[in-house]
Amino acid sequence: MYFFNSVDRSNLGNAKTDGMDKDLGFVGEQYSLLILLFYVPNGLCDLPLNMLTKKWSGKVMLPSLMVGWGACALLQCAAKNFAGMLVLRLLLGGFEAGFFAGVVFYLTLFYTRGELGFRIAIFFGSALLAAAFSGLISYGVFQINDPHIPGWKWLFLIEGGMTVIVAVVAYLWLPASASSAWFLNDTEKEVAKTRTLRDLSATSHSAFSLRESFASWKTWKMIPWTIIAFTYPVAFSTTSNFLPQIVQRLGYSVIKTNLWTVAPNAVGFVFLLCVTYSSDYFRERTFHIVLALCVSLVGLIILAIIDVLHNKAVAYFACFMLCAGAYIPSCLVHSWHNNNNLNENSRAATTGLMVGLGNLGGIVSAATFRAEYAPKYVPTLAATAACNVVCIVTTLALGGWMKMQNRRRDREMGCRVRAEDVRTEELGDGEKSEMWRYFT
Repeated sequence: MYFFNSVDRSNLGNAKTDGMDKDLGFVGEQYSLLILLFYVPNGLCDLPLNMLTKKWSGKVMLPSLMVGWGACALLQCAAKNFAGMLVLRLLLGGFEAGFFAGVVFYLTLFYTRGELGFRIAIFFGSALLAAAFSGLISYGVFQINDPHIPGWKWLFLIEGGMTVIVAVVAYLWLPASASSAWFLNDTEKEVAKTRTLRDLSATSHSAFSLRESFASWKTWKMIPWTIIAFTYPVAFSTTSNFLPQIVQRLGYSVIKTNLWTVAPNAVGFVFLLCVTYSSDYFRERTFHIVLALCVSLVGLIILAIIDVLHNKAVAYFACFMLCAGAYIPSCLVHSWHNNNNLNENSRAATTGLMVGLGNLGGIVSAATFRAEYAPKYVPTLAATAACNVVCIVTTLALGGWMKMQNRRRDREMGCRVRAEDVRTEELGDGEKSEMWRYFT
């Protein structure tokens, strides 16, 4: 499902390489405006839609959202001008808004804290595969020689139609929770409940409650959390939306440009799985997130300072670094804040807020990626790099504070206690409990 979410979101870049903007009569900054305005409903709708996912379950909400954005993606092939495409992109952004946050919350109902990062990475890695396959799909679709329908319209038609088909299958496939999963027997359902109480939530299931949803927002830690949530996705947005244009700077044809976006995304997918697996194995988030941000930061700096036409190999290597680092924080940041939140209602609301802020953060990337900055796009790369630096500093500060708090509590108790040593059902008071340890 997320594969098609990513394809339908990012295929505008592939369509542009086939002349969509010329066919629809775009002028000035209208293409960048399409990218920018997409993030407005995409950021504002996350929180309410994620609350509905908690109330009505992922089984209902996730496929419903997919039908909505799939239909919008398909209808893009019928757009006649900028205004028509803009309306469809706004609707697409609204329907897609609740999906990533909804799935992150949905996965917290099934996997323990030490499993969540890698599981989200497997799910989120389909975004990288989507970016890679989007290039391959575009490469194939643009070979269609139809005198009446240009290749970019075939792209929207094929990918949007496949999205709707997958959504219908998802209605039949997804369970609401482990306790109602059709593929588990009674013994396995009991095991799932025990796992939840051991290393996930304070209770095995909690009814929907607005009061509980916003309780964790009153702490000072929400300030650094929101800064991290707003800044880390900027590199992801730059990479996913504009990688075809970045590669196109190297001077290749439309076909080669789409084909050459495949390898960086494929390598990024492998790096994503390795880093998130390491994070789960060592039960450590802070330094793994910082590592990923540093990798993409180096890629951004290289692309900003070199002459890409005279250093094509170095520029292409920087694209690999960008893909390797830009996607990882999306998995580990949301694993991290959910790892330290034992209440289902609060997890749903906080995840919705943070993913929404991340989507709004994409506006920074879109607003600075303007035609007048071509071909170097230095302001875009500089703004993205600045966001990475802010995120690195904030992540180190929050993670360092958590680690110090854990050591302080160990000294007061006279023994070393790790987060995984305590059953979460024993932590009813949350951070006020003597046995509480931050998952850092």
